[in-house]
Amino acid sequence: MSGGVSDRNIGNPGIGTRETPWSRIASAWRHPNFLVGAILTGALILVALLSFLWTPYPVDIIAVSDRLQGPSAAHWLGTDQLGRDVASRIMVGARNSIAVGLVAVGIGVIFGVALGAWAAARGGWIDDVVMRASDVIFAFPAIVSALLITALLGPGAVNAIIAIGIFNVPVFARVTRGAARQIWGLEYVRAGLAIGKGPLRVTLDHVLPNVASVLIVQGTIQFAVAILAEAALSYLGVGTQPPHPSWGRMLFDAQTMMALDPTLAIFPGVAIALAVLGLNLLGDGLRDVLDPRLKVMRMA
Repeated sequence: MSGGVSDRNIGNPGIGTRETPWSRIASAWRHPNFLVGAILTGALILVALLSFLWTPYPVDIIAVSDRLQGPSAAHWLGTDQLGRDVASRIMVGARNSIAVGLVAVGIGVIFGVALGAWAAARGGWIDDVVMRASDVIFAFPAIVSALLITALLGPGAVNAIIAIGIFNVPVFARVTRGAARQIWGLEYVRAGLAIGKGPLRVTLDHVLPNVASVLIVQGTIQFAVAILAEAALSYLGVGTQPPHPSWGRMLFDAQTMMALDPTLAIFPGVAIALAVLGLNLLGDGLRDVLDPRLKVMRMA
């Protein structure tokens, strides 16, 4: 059986032999969901990167004389109850949210994909153990897991990342296992086993390349979930700790100031909403782009 590209497209009916997931991503800009999601996500990343180099004001400088100022040329989004610049804190908060999302999703990908691929390759009792362990972890959502972990280790961003990452592991394990089992049933995979390829070689050469598009889509969705979970944990006081800015912590601090200045809650709330919306739209667009069968089903 000949080479890589044609083999890897067998699992995706309707795809030409020269078309790959990466070439479809390159042509995805005509997809409205992908376009809007990419713009919002790109803006989030740009703001986070810019915060490393410049912010309008230092985020930890307290100026009581400037407290609760509205948006102006001096303070674009106003100041909080301690006189700190809201725009600067939202910019640095974007950096923290992305960092939490990247690490938490990375934990899920590294361990979840490995477990899911192993379960699909071996089957039998190994498959049962991995799936039942996933069910146990699913019984404790990220927020509950974080509360349990911080009760033992104390609050902090690292413990929040660990909790969110642990929750992501069974998500990626289930997605990988479900997609990989379909690939293991294809004829060219059986042919690979027949000519002496071991399960690990088959997984690396054929299974993982075929499930990569599914994992990319799931990664964007879990990234949005991680940002939302981090904001919720910071709001509850077990995530990112002061003086480090966090969108969730800004919402917590703003709740006592709603009568005086509701924009203190509106701006970080809008930042969270736009970040999650952008990643969800990006994931939805990627799903349509990378799996043409969904496009056919929607047009039917």
